[in-house]
Amino acid sequence: MRENPGLVQTILKTLLMAALLSTAAWTHAACDPRSVSPADQIRTGNGAVLLVTHASSAFDPRMSTKTGLDAAIRLARQHAIPTIYLKDDAPGLRYFMDDCAPDHWAESEDGEIRFSLQAQHVLLAGGHLELCLSRTMHDILEQWAKQTPRNLRITLLMDAIYSNGKAIDPQDDYYDKLEGFLGVVTHGRPGGEAWPKLTLLETMGVIARHRQQRDYLRRVLPHYARTMPSGYRVEMRVNDEESHTLVRGAGSGAPTLSFHFIDSALQMADRLAP
Repeated sequence: MRENPGLVQTILKTLLMAALLSTAAWTHAACDPRSVSPADQIRTGNGAVLLVTHASSAFDPRMSTKTGLDAAIRLARQHAIPTIYLKDDAPGLRYFMDDCAPDHWAESEDGEIRFSLQAQHVLLAGGHLELCLSRTMHDILEQWAKQTPRNLRITLLMDAIYSNGKAIDPQDDYYDKLEGFLGVVTHGRPGGEAWPKLTLLETMGVIARHRQQRDYLRRVLPHYARTMPSGYRVEMRVNDEESHTLVRGAGSGAPTLSFHFIDSALQMADRLAP
């Protein structure tokens, strides 16, 4: 039987593709959320909770947040912090966390929170900063504003949050650097708007200057002035720097809403005390 070079080449390509797919599946095991908890069965407690919004390759196709996301989930497990994955109607196998068994999977088409949230410390990972994660933060504040006034801390884990940089204005002097970075990480990839994502931590690297970083982070905060009662003090902090007061509130004893941006859960083990 004569050898058919074309057939041999086709078989070799098929075997190589199968090997690559097998390796990819082993390296990035996908989650299949088969059981979604009804909203009235989800309990967060009054301490800390980790919310993971739409950690899916449908929205973060290069899985830029995977390392930070998995670190955040491991941290939550180590400290017995309830973990809730918010999922939309995208195919389940697009969710790329290593840990596929959170305390709850919760339905959340746009990042909304349909369950009651009582936790005083909310850690945020996953999520499109300008879209679904913004909705998650808005719903947190909206629920909190209706409760008895007390302190609330929201920690944003920057290497676990993805963004398309739309909050950066073309007039910002780092805008061209952003466009250049996105051009590099999306080079040759099809899909248009589906591909240009970077982590919030990478955005900080693009901006570079500390004061501009802080101004940008303030820009992407939810509309706390419109949502929270007038008596609240509002603060923002980046990593270990001192907190910056955004709203003074009603005196030194005012309940405080605190936004804390941290590079990664990898550096956070000693920061979980209330």
